[in-house]
Amino acid sequence: MATLRSETLPVRSERDIVYVRQTVRRWAEELRFGLVDQTKIVTAASEIARNTVVYGGGGELRLEAINDDVRKGLRLTFEDKGPGIADVDLALRDGFTTGAGLGLGLGGAKRLCNEFNVDSRPGNGTRVMLLRWK
Repeated sequence: MATLRSETLPVRSERDIVYVRQTVRRWAEELRFGLVDQTKIVTAASEIARNTVVYGGGGELRLEAINDDVRKGLRLTFEDKGPGIADVDLALRDGFTTGAGLGLGLGGAKRLCNEFNVDSRPGNGTRVMLLRWK
């Protein structure tokens, strides 16, 4: 799999979350994703960016335009150095929340992507990878 282009953005504030949404939409447009696919990847990115700020204390996003010789995709990797997630399977269940939200963020983001991975351990932060293929 080849990386065609990459960029790293800070994800530390509400302003950064807005910029993440704008940047992900622009990249999806440039990769010629259809409107539905653009909306799915932007929505997923927004959810995970918010979690990165609220629960992870802020972090970074690495955007990558990728190509596997058959198709193009947009891979987003969010990383933080926060407290981590004690039970990832539980956190992915709809309705589970440790905050005031609806508990749809992680599971909802997963459903909006073609590939999704969470790597987290208590005390070691969290890395969430989202991938949407065109």
